[in-house]
Amino acid sequence: MIQNYLQIHWIEIIGAILSLIYLYLSIKAKVSLWFFGIISSLFYIVVFYQTKFYADMSLQFYYVFISIYGWRNWKKGGNGNLELPTAKLTAKLSLILFWATILIYFIYFLILSRFTDSTIPKSDALVGALSVVGTWMLAKKLIENWLVWIAADALCVGLYIYKELYPTAILFIIYSVMAIVGYWQWKKKLKICQNVNLIMCQ
Repeated sequence: MIQNYLQIHWIEIIGAILSLIYLYLSIKAKVSLWFFGIISSLFYIVVFYQTKFYADMSLQFYYVFISIYGWRNWKKGGNGNLELPTAKLTAKLSLILFWATILIYFIYFLILSRFTDSTIPKSDALVGALSVVGTWMLAKKLIENWLVWIAADALCVGLYIYKELYPTAILFIIYSVMAIVGYWQWKKKLKICQNVNLIMCQ
């Protein structure tokens, strides 16, 4: 029985393992996280197509491109081509991202409800909107990206259980917990850098 399950769900399982590596490297703020982000996204394009998670499937294409951007931005996004420093959201950017999330949600919802056979267009659209914004924030190395991921990952747990994607549901339970860890790790690191008055906090 286990062997049959592994044979049927091997793409999802490998994608989940690669995603865990991606998460670990994200918490450690390692540039190599983007490589594993690209590879895991390619696996999940197949998984989400098969289970009609169309918003999530489209996100995987976005993740591939934003991962390439994030990889380059982290490596040479700082002053003097140094690695991009960790930063915090400004009030102005927070407002912009809030309205961007609302706009992306409605775009996703309209597409999913009118042009696909998605069974959960509202929830799928919300995950899509949060994920687009959260990944962009990660590419910019903004510490608050973890707060967005805490919300998105917790929502995903329920959705994947509903769709019987149990390895992915387990993955997102871990994601939810580790997003909290990631936030505190980045916050601690940023505080240390500020206390010692470092110009570049990588």
